[in-house]
Amino acid sequence: MNQIDASLIDWSRAQFALTAMYHWLFVPLTLGLGLIMAIMETIYYRTKDIKWKRTTKFWMKIFGINFAVGVASGIILEFEFGTNWSNYSWFVGDIFGAPLAIEGIFAFFMEATFIAVMYFGWEKVSRKFHLASTWLTVGGATLSALWILVANAWMQYPAGMNFNPDVVRNEMTDFWAVALSPVAINKFFHTVISSWLLGAAVVIGISSWYLLKKREATFALDSIKVATLVGMVGVVISAVTGDGSAHQVAQKQPMKLAAMEGLYEGGNGVGLVAAGILTPGKQYNDSLDPFVFDIQLPKMLSFFAVRDLDGYVPGINNIVRGGYTTPDGKTALSIDEKIAKGKKAFEALNQYREAKKNKDDVQLAEAKKRLDENFDYFGYGYFQSPADAIPNVPLVFYSFRVMVILGGFFLLLFIVVWYFSYKKKFEQAKWLQWVCLWSIPLAYITSQAGWVVAEVGRQPWAIQDILPVQAAVSDIDAGSVKLTFFIFVALFTILLIAELSILMKQIKAGPEKGEDK
Repeated sequence: MNQIDASLIDWSRAQFALTAMYHWLFVPLTLGLGLIMAIMETIYYRTKDIKWKRTTKFWMKIFGINFAVGVASGIILEFEFGTNWSNYSWFVGDIFGAPLAIEGIFAFFMEATFIAVMYFGWEKVSRKFHLASTWLTVGGATLSALWILVANAWMQYPAGMNFNPDVVRNEMTDFWAVALSPVAINKFFHTVISSWLLGAAVVIGISSWYLLKKREATFALDSIKVATLVGMVGVVISAVTGDGSAHQVAQKQPMKLAAMEGLYEGGNGVGLVAAGILTPGKQYNDSLDPFVFDIQLPKMLSFFAVRDLDGYVPGINNIVRGGYTTPDGKTALSIDEKIAKGKKAFEALNQYREAKKNKDDVQLAEAKKRLDENFDYFGYGYFQSPADAIPNVPLVFYSFRVMVILGGFFLLLFIVVWYFSYKKKFEQAKWLQWVCLWSIPLAYITSQAGWVVAEVGRQPWAIQDILPVQAAVSDIDAGSVKLTFFIFVALFTILLIAELSILMKQIKAGPEKGEDK
């Protein structure tokens, strides 16, 4: 087992995080805005009111600009699996690559086919076929998200696979166990539906800008009515699916849940931290109080985690020590015991390869048996101490609260906007229009915070319990990764400025004039 340069790991993670977070600026707007514009065209199809065609075409332009840049950044992201994470790609490529291939072959081509009709077919195809093309474009984008999220969910909860020691790779044994795992289903619905929040916030914010400028009042108010309903539905369903995701985290990734709550010592009837400040420098094995101060909802973490007010929830220290009963009725091993089993798996794998080389069938069978017995903890063999298995608690804890608090803010905002729109008072409420306009960046922060919780909370794992990031990284020069990181910072910044400039130009131009059919 070769020693990997720590700076190589850090810079590779930083470069991938930079690309992923940049890419995620565009994906949720594509998903959310796509649904809103499809609803608008449906209204146009049913009413034949030309104002809805004009409204739909404007938001389609915003969608198209965002979609194009999102595709470009997504391609870069997928290439990085090969350049920066080649060990990961080798170890699980047979499994991880399958949903990505389906996404490219089926979903992406579906988008690419119908998006052309959606943009250029207004006067060339029937209204019904054009509407179908719009919905199929949105459906293709959603299916793309589905397969990418299936791949990501498998990293959180690996299933449907078997380790082949002959090639030192994991191979898929059950496609449907991968595609339909409870983690994948919850992640898909939560991610896609939470994107409706961002799409709604952007539409309402831009529409408010028009009202502040005393332009396109009818267009703006109509857009706000549709977006507000989509936003309210999105926030409510996101809360439900978020609860389901948190429950899955409690069952499958207890360390992530403990980090989300800053929970070091668990127990029965554990409270949920509504607000709090973590003690700086707190470590799992010290005597410091985890919080400078906190406000808890009694027993609610136990309820959300195990659906029992008095249920047991392990904290970080409990997970390190082991000895508690897991959801499947087993006794949890300590981190030290898992590390020992991981190292036994390494030894068994080496013995297996040696026995195969020597054609010793008896030794081969014994080594395979020991490998199978310990493989569930294979990844722990790379760790030196329990501290290696603990994520960045402050980052996960605060990101989770940012996501939840801002989610509550947007629910309140959408309700207020809906009320003012229903009472036909929104056009006069300048203060509310300013709030909506300046809430656009808050929607992006909400979305990014959710991914920080999901991905940083999984650390140090590339694949939960099987492959840590230190073993997944490519064996390349750290300096080259550092150089390309700053190149990407420059390129992404230029691309973002260009994209925002095009968007601003389009927004200032406003909806097209002269639509007459």
